[in-house]
Amino acid sequence: MKNILKEKSYKFAIRIVKLTKYLQEEKKEFILSNQVLRSGTAIGALVAESEFAQSKPDFISKLHISLKEANETNYWIDLLKDSEYINDKMYKSIQPQIKELISILVTSIKTSKENHAN
Repeated sequence: MKNILKEKSYKFAIRIVKLTKYLQEEKKEFILSNQVLRSGTAIGALVAESEFAQSKPDFISKLHISLKEANETNYWIDLLKDSEYINDKMYKSIQPQIKELISILVTSIKTSKENHAN
């Protein structure tokens, strides 16, 4: 079975790595870029880690931490746009991806909690 969340979070992590490279090489920006790199790649790492969770509560916890990282990444992307490190076109390109990941994570956590309760 295909894991959509794992696939999308991995592709997003690649995009974040490329964004960080752009910010550091072209804009000479290292502080915000390191923050978005850390949180943006942590999303997929936590999703991958959740595959081998020790229990259902551990699985839910890993996804919840991933959701927190996704929310933080969204913050950094907004800040990069508002501080003019990325232009509107770049922002409008990446913003739907992080919003989609947040939405998938919320749904996955909700479903997992419901299944665990039953």
